[in-house]
Amino acid sequence: MIIDAHQHFWRLDRGDYGWLTPDLAPIHRDFGPSDLEPHLARHGIGGTVLVQAAPTLAETGYLLDLATKTAFVRGVVGWVDFEAHDAPDEIARLAAHPKLVGLRPMIQDIADDDWMLRPDLSPAFEAMIRHDLTFDALVLPRHLPRLRRLLARHPALRCVIDHGAKPEIAHGRFDDWAAQMTALAHETAVCCKLSGLLTEAGAGAGRAKVAPYAAHLFAQFGPSRLIWGSDWPVLTLATSYESWFEMARSFVSNAQDRQAVFGGTAVALYRL
Repeated sequence: MIIDAHQHFWRLDRGDYGWLTPDLAPIHRDFGPSDLEPHLARHGIGGTVLVQAAPTLAETGYLLDLATKTAFVRGVVGWVDFEAHDAPDEIARLAAHPKLVGLRPMIQDIADDDWMLRPDLSPAFEAMIRHDLTFDALVLPRHLPRLRRLLARHPALRCVIDHGAKPEIAHGRFDDWAAQMTALAHETAVCCKLSGLLTEAGAGAGRAKVAPYAAHLFAQFGPSRLIWGSDWPVLTLATSYESWFEMARSFVSNAQDRQAVFGGTAVALYRL
């Protein structure tokens, strides 16, 4: 089964998407299952992982309700306030839902670059381990040394880096990002998503600009730790679902490797 391991739904009138402003006109509207389903059918994609887009428990509840009604949504990555004193109890409550597979604090938007290393967050990370949940690391390149320290502190925490840590492709910055990703791949068991790269490449960017970054991720993580995702509908700011799907497949030519990157690894990581 092909899995799209990173997609979003939202409804604007819910009012908790602080980042989703009218300036992002192409995606400043509602997106639901009926919008995505034709793309999945066209490419034989049998399931998705639905990922949070707002830092609220209300949105996580909304996504879990959608997942219950939508057969192709195989899992939900939600949100919990890791700073709350009752975070472990909240994680336990959410983990009881059969489609809750992971959690994602929106680290890229947090002013404190060392936030993930705060000692008072350890109970939340330990609760994730107890409930067999995956930590989606929404990080930027500057966070990667901190992520290495976090994973050394919690070696049993199952983790995946979203969007290849959003390398600054549009500015041609490669070496420091590549070194940090190599260190993470060699020193930890973290996985990585092959997603979001075209969005980071800038307007009009094509395969040539993204290819070195994708090749580095594949070389370091290999098919058993690399997971394809669309990041739809954010993807549509850069290209179409079809274009990214075909481009990503071109980065993984071996049929057995494709089975892993485009489904098998996601199934294993998220316990789908």
